[in-house]
Amino acid sequence: MCRLFALHAGGQDVEADFWLLEAPTSLAAQSEVNADGFGLATLSADSALLLVRNPVRAAGDRLYHGVARHAEACQFLAHLRYADTGGVSLQNTHPFFQDGRMFAHNGVVGDLERLEHRLGEQRAVVSGETDSERVFALITLHIRAAGGDVRAGITAAVRELADGYELYSINFVLGEVGHLWAFRYPEHNPLLVLEHAGGGPLVERDAHGTFSMQANPRGDQRMVVIASERMDANPGWQDVGVGELIHVGPELELDRQTVLTEPPRHPMVLSGRAQQSQAYERDD
Repeated sequence: MCRLFALHAGGQDVEADFWLLEAPTSLAAQSEVNADGFGLATLSADSALLLVRNPVRAAGDRLYHGVARHAEACQFLAHLRYADTGGVSLQNTHPFFQDGRMFAHNGVVGDLERLEHRLGEQRAVVSGETDSERVFALITLHIRAAGGDVRAGITAAVRELADGYELYSINFVLGEVGHLWAFRYPEHNPLLVLEHAGGGPLVERDAHGTFSMQANPRGDQRMVVIASERMDANPGWQDVGVGELIHVGPELELDRQTVLTEPPRHPMVLSGRAQQSQAYERDD
């Protein structure tokens, strides 16, 4: 499956090279399988946005390494693509950007012709072929209808998708100035959250306890990390529940709300490339 990563450090810019390059299950390591493109968006404390996308394997790309090594921001949002809907191309590479928000998705949604019709004039914001960008457009449509209320917009959109469209999964992360959102539905693909308390370096040891590596996330800086899989041995990783919407606010307050309790009304059965793209072996 594709891989998602997001980090929120409140109002202070931090480096994310540990997660992007150095952790045992860093984004670079994960890209060896999820090699159909990468995207990395950063939002600094002064609201400066950087968005880098390239339809190539992240681990082999000099631009990815340069940004991952040197970027400083209070929010990071990244995606590794394993393509199933839409070709390997720049316009199909996440994250996508709409109405000042950045979005990355892992999953498969069907009935795309009907979804296109549902979007109406909102189709103008969609430039690529992916179901993911159309899901984002539907979320944006609902947020606008809710007067800018992101929680209400996401909730309405995912409920509409679960009730009215064929789908396999709609895991995603969404970021805007000061706020990070994440959603997991249904149970097929995992999503995890880690509240890192700060106060020291990030440390990882191998299975034999003979090797350690460290990266200091700016001393005592707290942060919240959301990812498709555990990226280090920190025992604090927690599963995002099925149908659970996560919100991380400007002060790193973490709010968790289950907004979907029923399974999809039209569950999708995958085969071929789509089935392979969603395959996931989890080592707990």
